[in-house]
Amino acid sequence: MATPKKKITATKPSSPTQQRLWLMYPPKLIKKPFIYEVGHKFKVVTNIRQATVTDEIGIVCLELDGAHGEVAKAIKWLEKQGVNVEPVEIGIVAG
Repeated sequence: MATPKKKITATKPSSPTQQRLWLMYPPKLIKKPFIYEVGHKFKVVTNIRQATVTDEIGIVCLELDGAHGEVAKAIKWLEKQGVNVEPVEIGIVAG
C-alpha cells in the first residue's frame, strides 16, 4: 500500500507571520528612521529586540509581525533603501 504524499501548500499572502531579522545600516543611513517608516508604510508591527548604533554602523534585531505579504513587502522596501536585511537564525543547543 502506497503512503499518501503530504500536500505542500504555499504560504498565503494573508497568512499571519512573525519574522526576526538583522538590519545592518551603513554610516550614511544611520540617522534615517527606517523602523518608524516600516511601521507606517506597511501593515506590520515592529518590535526592536536588540540594537547597537555607532557612527560607523547600525545593527538592529527587529521582529516584524503581520500578514506574510506585508512582511515580505516591508523587507523588500528596506533592502531598496540600502539596508542589509538578514534572517536571524535561532539555533537549538542539544543538551
